[in-house]
Amino acid sequence: MDLFPEETRDAANLLKQAVPNMVRHDIPPNPIHYALWYSYAQGHNNELKQRLDRIVSNFAVFPPEAALKLYREYIIQNELEEARGGQQQVIDVVDDLEHEVTRSLDDSKHYEKSLKHGLEVLHEPVMDELPTVLEELLDSTYAMQEQQEKFLYRLQAAQAEVQYLRNQLKKTQMAASLDALTQVFNRFSFNRFLEQALAEKHPSAALIMLDLDHFKAFNDQYGHVLGDRVLQTVAQMLREQTPSNAICARYGGEEFAIILNPCGNLNEAQALAETLRAKLQSLRVKVRNTDKTLDNITASFGVALAQPGDSLDNLIHRADQDLYRAKRNGRNRVSGPGNQRKPSS
Repeated sequence: MDLFPEETRDAANLLKQAVPNMVRHDIPPNPIHYALWYSYAQGHNNELKQRLDRIVSNFAVFPPEAALKLYREYIIQNELEEARGGQQQVIDVVDDLEHEVTRSLDDSKHYEKSLKHGLEVLHEPVMDELPTVLEELLDSTYAMQEQQEKFLYRLQAAQAEVQYLRNQLKKTQMAASLDALTQVFNRFSFNRFLEQALAEKHPSAALIMLDLDHFKAFNDQYGHVLGDRVLQTVAQMLREQTPSNAICARYGGEEFAIILNPCGNLNEAQALAETLRAKLQSLRVKVRNTDKTLDNITASFGVALAQPGDSLDNLIHRADQDLYRAKRNGRNRVSGPGNQRKPSS
């Protein structure tokens, strides 16, 4: 999830709140301070808000080291907690930016001193020093301009680098959530999605568990390479046939799980399970280097509807019980509470 997900108009409104806060507390405008006070205006992190309030009330000048520390703790680390390597790279970028900001501020102060000195001399009655003063002012102006150009270049490079790292993080997070073989969600992601569904005040989720029939015998006969191809084909079919309110995951081995959320009633979940069962039965997998086509891929299904107070283990247990009831009653069928659907074809 993005750290700053607002639409352009909302982001502009937040900046309108952030900038006056910075001006009121005489906080220098730099990327670190903008990020902190933008987050302050968002109001999502009470702890960050409280710490910023304490700092501006206890210090006459906002300390740069405190800003950098808060930026690391609340902006970088929260966003990149699952990618430590990328986090360190971003911290390095921030350190570089802080150095450049400090140099820019130092040069600004130097320029300010030169300008004050020049004005003082210009007010003196003796103008012998005027050419020297003007030359110093010109040199200071050129130096200031060069420093600002360097800082702008470094800022643009840092923005590009941070965006690259954010994209890499998204890829890493996605890879960590998918099963490597089938490219559907893995067991860890399944547990997380199901826990979120059950944590709702009025859970309306349904769970469909399916297990491929006789898959061990299939592997023994055809080998694991073809077995993996079958699992990949099944997973692709499930991805294509499940609706937008469904999450498909590989639960383990040849077993898959589908979370339907929201789900109106048990009949809706059982109807989806029956559709998937029929699609699965119609799959054809060709054996490479032969003319043989496998047409005996079937699965048994168990369906359970979430109830108030359900735990993850309880809901999975009920769906599993129905799944194994389907296997005991002949396989290639859908089973649910008070229901035993025989295959229609």
